[in-house]
Amino acid sequence: MAKIAFSVDGKQVSVEADTRMPLLYALRDELGLDNPKFGCGLAQCGACTVHVDGEATRSCVYPVAAVAGRSVTTLAGLGTPEKPHPLQTAFVTEQVPQCGYCLSGWVMTAAAFLKRKPKATQAEIEEALAGLKCRCATQVAMMRAIRLAQKSMA
Repeated sequence: MAKIAFSVDGKQVSVEADTRMPLLYALRDELGLDNPKFGCGLAQCGACTVHVDGEATRSCVYPVAAVAGRSVTTLAGLGTPEKPHPLQTAFVTEQVPQCGYCLSGWVMTAAAFLKRKPKATQAEIEEALAGLKCRCATQVAMMRAIRLAQKSMA
């Protein structure tokens, strides 16, 4: 067990945990956050995606010790109700959400990718999002929302 201090959505936090505990468990169980979600536990579906120092990271397999002194951003910290991130706005505009379980993965992965490559092609976006899963089959609407957001981010 160790005390691990880091920031989440701009707030300083610390957890007392086994250093090998997945970041996802620290966020949900220790800090009480309701996003990201536990999907597969194998970094294959993306429901657990957060940003660690701006990089999309699958938190279900990322050890909490690796975020010591670093910045973690969840979907809730990407934007605010008063000033949502362009992707959050586009997902609402395109009426994407069904169950919402996978949204953290799609939005957080797309946000990190478009920050690195704002003029990405459709094919590049699809490749960057490969591996994300959505059981509600809203991938087409999500891609439409991502392209809409991309226009406002450029």
